[in-house]
Amino acid sequence: MNMKLPFKIIALLIILSLTGVFIYQAYWLVSFYHTTSRQTDTNIENAIKNADHIELFMRADRLSTKENKQRVTGVKADVHGEVSYSTSFKKGNVNKTSHIVIKKTIRKDSALYQSERILQGNNLVNDSINIGKDQNSIDAMLRQMQQGLHSAIDINVEGINLQDFDSIMNVELKKYNLNIRHYTQIVNTKTHKVQASSLPAYMDIKKLKMYELKYDVMGAHAYQVYTEPTDGMILKQMTGILITSFIILVILSVSFWYLIRTILMQKTVDEMKSDFTNNITHELKTPIAITYAATDALLNFNIIDNKNKREKYLRICMEQLQRLSGLVEQILSMSMEQRKTFRLNPETIQMKELADNLIEQHKIKADKPVSFTLSVEPEELTIKADRVHTYNVLSNLLDNAVKYSPDKADVSIFIEDEGNELSVKVTDKGIGIAPEKQTHIFDKFYRVPTGNLHNVKGFGLGLFYVRTLTDKMGGSIEVKSALGKGSTFIFKLPQHENN
Repeated sequence: MNMKLPFKIIALLIILSLTGVFIYQAYWLVSFYHTTSRQTDTNIENAIKNADHIELFMRADRLSTKENKQRVTGVKADVHGEVSYSTSFKKGNVNKTSHIVIKKTIRKDSALYQSERILQGNNLVNDSINIGKDQNSIDAMLRQMQQGLHSAIDINVEGINLQDFDSIMNVELKKYNLNIRHYTQIVNTKTHKVQASSLPAYMDIKKLKMYELKYDVMGAHAYQVYTEPTDGMILKQMTGILITSFIILVILSVSFWYLIRTILMQKTVDEMKSDFTNNITHELKTPIAITYAATDALLNFNIIDNKNKREKYLRICMEQLQRLSGLVEQILSMSMEQRKTFRLNPETIQMKELADNLIEQHKIKADKPVSFTLSVEPEELTIKADRVHTYNVLSNLLDNAVKYSPDKADVSIFIEDEGNELSVKVTDKGIGIAPEKQTHIFDKFYRVPTGNLHNVKGFGLGLFYVRTLTDKMGGSIEVKSALGKGSTFIFKLPQHENN
């Protein structure tokens, strides 16, 4: 009883630990997936911004080259902290200059607050924006500068070249190791009218993922970039991590399973050893006590002169000594499979003679009516095997057939030559064995519960001995049984010399 509680606690802790590892691993993988997904979205958005920036200045430079006029970009700062940014172009034969002027004033006594004024011509577009506090505010300032340039170039010079944008976008995506297809639309965000598109007419945008970037200062126009779903690509990138995690989880599961299985086996063996110790103590005491009492009666009560009583008591002594001998033999067989010096001594055995001798012995020592039926085909059948162990294997099977027959034992022995094997079948009409118990009957110390049949003695060693010896002789053992209908044990030995 003391072992049950600790084992339950250990098993519970192991299960909880394994569950915790699984949950943590799953949480980590899901978190990593979402982080990678967010980073992928950010990379695509940055690629759109970079492509927009490059395409914008490509148009400006292309226009400057066409008109043989260098685009002029300048940045000026004065002692008061005012900074101005300007870009100018010359268009046609008319001196016409398009200006974007971005000015910002920085207070000398503070690096935390800066004001920004963005002008298009003489019109105020935006005013009083906090920058310098963090990277986001600086990015916002740079983005507004880019939007201001868009307004000047798109309206006053030439429109967006969508083919150039898509080509640049491909290059920018590859910089982020994103090998995905994309399609672009330029839309009016107020009217939702598509002004230009590289999206095929047959394409179902519901299956695509959309990213939007408003590129002018009023937010009236935007890029809508459609990409194929990134889930599969992210999972592909995570293949190594997923496989590694799976292998680790499998190793942990197998290790925990093996640990629990080992603990259970140790617990079972411990219980069987305790039962064996209790049983063997009782079984050894009984024949010793009976033999002692019979001998004492012969010595002290003049029974030696009474022939009938003398024979009776001597027969009792003989039976009990035989029983003791059998117990010792079974105990010694426990270590048989572990003996490194164990050797077989093969010799030619006449099976009918061997079986006849065993039948006579079991008739004499049986404590109930016994009927044996023997069939050997061919009658002169022989085998080359270890005589002692072959004798013991068959003897154990006959002993069980008699022992587990409640009132009268009706045992059939059928021995035949199957070519390369000798087959021995021992059939009884006893209590039988339940199907769920049949896989355990050859285990060391295991005994099938016999219900009300309390007079069946043993230690769970006989069938273990049978299996061990048949294995060592290169043979096999199996059982066919049904509750209430008896059992048939079949053991086979190879028809060749054992080494």
